[in-house]
Amino acid sequence: MLYRSPPSTPLHILAFAETLQGGGVERALLRMTAGWRERGHRVTLVLGACEGPLAAELPAGIELIELGSPHYPILMRLPGVVRKVDPDVVFCPGNYYTAAAAMIRLRLGRDCPPIIAKVSNALVRHEMWRMVAWGYNRWLRWHPRFLDHVVAMTPAMAREAMAKMALPADRVSVIANPPAERIADAAPIALPDARYIVGVGRLEAQKRWDRLIDALPRLADPEIRLLLLGEGSARAPLEAQVARLGLADRVTMPGHVSDPLPALKHATVAALTSDYEGVPGVVREALSQGTPVVATEASVAVRELIDSPALGTVVPREDGDALVAALDHWLVPGRPRPAPRADEGDPVGDYLALFSRLARQRIA
Repeated sequence: MLYRSPPSTPLHILAFAETLQGGGVERALLRMTAGWRERGHRVTLVLGACEGPLAAELPAGIELIELGSPHYPILMRLPGVVRKVDPDVVFCPGNYYTAAAAMIRLRLGRDCPPIIAKVSNALVRHEMWRMVAWGYNRWLRWHPRFLDHVVAMTPAMAREAMAKMALPADRVSVIANPPAERIADAAPIALPDARYIVGVGRLEAQKRWDRLIDALPRLADPEIRLLLLGEGSARAPLEAQVARLGLADRVTMPGHVSDPLPALKHATVAALTSDYEGVPGVVREALSQGTPVVATEASVAVRELIDSPALGTVVPREDGDALVAALDHWLVPGRPRPAPRADEGDPVGDYLALFSRLARQRIA
């Protein structure tokens, strides 16, 4: 459900994150805060530490509060910050941060402003051990106690949120992330001098880039390169895997880039090999550039985005043969590319309308 009436008075929105290390959640958060600020609203962004490559993309005009540590426990100080600055609403940018949202509600009680949280990752986690999954599902059932409203980025993710969190439909909205745009002053990326596959995302275990590296020597065309854009704790094992397979001349991992759209536009195919995702922004970004996508079935939203065989291929997470076959299909020379897909709607305005409604309810 969307609430499209624009706010009649400026809002004070408080949002928070751990650091600016370059994840999709934080990148989307910065785009949203920029949009809210451009429309005349006051935005306070609370960070554990203002460090990471996305620090260069902080929007002008927002009020920044740094808590002094890049580690998650520092966010337990958020209740004091919220009490002091007294925002109209609190925005929690993803599942990873809902424990901090719970602490705000617990400490402030009836004085707590409305808390709106975005579903940023899958709520059904097949990779979890059984007992861990049981605990995770119990935790999700607690969310209605401390969240006033949940935003999902696609209808399927909204249905998943209602089912897993036991939320009624009037407490869930569907609002996409603001689309990525070209960054004029972004440092240029050195692209491979041959046809290439591109992967965009943090170098972390969740992303399972090892699957993509394993697929590379099995492809029909031995000249295909792989460009992995992102940074993270899995860099060392991925580099070791590349060396072990003798792929040093075919794989490039330049780290975080501020604007991946040029690399996506010139790639032959984009790939996403994650165990789990929410609504992967890289799929939308690749399709906006007319680049087909091969993706694992990492969330219910993947097939919503790749909703036609002309756009790409969705494969089972653990099926390496299917991954190779799908990549080979899109790597055939002359294979037609999809037409660039434009994003529709006004996500910034939809968020503001929702915030305004919840703020008015608090006043009443």
